[in-house]
Amino acid sequence: MAALRIANGVRMGTAMALLLPLTVAALGGVVLQAQTPAAPAAAPAATASKLGTVKAVEGNVVTLLTDSTKETVTVTVADGAKVLELPVGSTDLKAATPGLLSDIAVGDRMLATGKAGDAPGGFTGLRVVLIKSSAIAEMQAAQQADWKKNGLGGIVTAVDPASGTVTITSGAKKIAVETTAKTAFKRAARDSQKYEDAVPGTLAQIHAGDQVQARGTKSADGLSVQAVEVVSGAFLDLSGQIASVDAAAGTISLRDLATKKMVTVGVTSNTDIRTMPTQMATMFAARQSGGAATAAGSASAAGAGGYAGRRGGGGGGAADLAQMIPRMPTATLSGLHKGDAVMIVASQPAPGSSTVTAITLLSGVDAILTANPNGGMSLSMSLGGGGGGGDE
Repeated sequence: MAALRIANGVRMGTAMALLLPLTVAALGGVVLQAQTPAAPAAAPAATASKLGTVKAVEGNVVTLLTDSTKETVTVTVADGAKVLELPVGSTDLKAATPGLLSDIAVGDRMLATGKAGDAPGGFTGLRVVLIKSSAIAEMQAAQQADWKKNGLGGIVTAVDPASGTVTITSGAKKIAVETTAKTAFKRAARDSQKYEDAVPGTLAQIHAGDQVQARGTKSADGLSVQAVEVVSGAFLDLSGQIASVDAAAGTISLRDLATKKMVTVGVTSNTDIRTMPTQMATMFAARQSGGAATAAGSASAAGAGGYAGRRGGGGGGAADLAQMIPRMPTATLSGLHKGDAVMIVASQPAPGSSTVTAITLLSGVDAILTANPNGGMSLSMSLGGGGGGGDE
């Protein structure tokens, strides 16, 4: 399963919209609420607002990377401007406490309401609402632990809209993900597995073959979960040996082991390319096959093209592999060659196109694919930093 990369393991929605950069639509409700008369400090007569992450602070001048435009804006905090500190998880200014200009620090999430500044591109902040980066870090650590303990993932085999139950397979298990009206749904972006790029979703968007990550209360036997959050997405798992590399076009081609069809894969500047060291791949393969895999055997089978691929959950081993990927050496398209064994998580092709785009590409996996002759492992991304995505 090419499972979602839930990097922070936090519940998204209006309550967290100040925390992570979401879409403009998701942030709109937060901006409006931040300007409501119910706030302890009356909202200034503002004509605009800027929301983003603090990149630099010098005196009363704050450099802000905005969520909406992904551009830096210079915010001059006006004399007498109110500074409020909001707890993580709240968008109600009744919960805010008074702060100081000196409290603003790099990494903080900041909402400035005010007006255009005198200088072109400048902005004058008449009120500033902060969520401190230190509080965000503490919350993320707690949420990551919760995803690791209470999260799971798999490939969707059935959806029952009437009961709100999504059935997934994870390794050899069939798990019922039970949802309610209170369950928070997120849908992954077409070209990203990152949790922070996901947008609000619905149960109706989930279909057979999709991947799902869920967090909630698990049953004692682990065969069901009452989900408080469900993140879904549709990606492609590809694996096999590279047939050709076209550096000028930024593509590679390979015969997908599951479909036995040739696939053209675009490799962009956003593709996360990693190389698994040979010793690590051999040890991982041996672990997956109960110690039967050897370096010599892997090399022999690789030379014979002895690989097989599958769609589906990768079990606990896949979750372990996912945790290893960020620590592996990075690589480039120029370092890939014909005959290299690769595992790829790719986006669905755009309408009218037959080329898929690689999101994550891992080379050096000869031993792993060889050790799984009945189904190559996928690049399953573990929940909240690890652990939740496979069998336990």
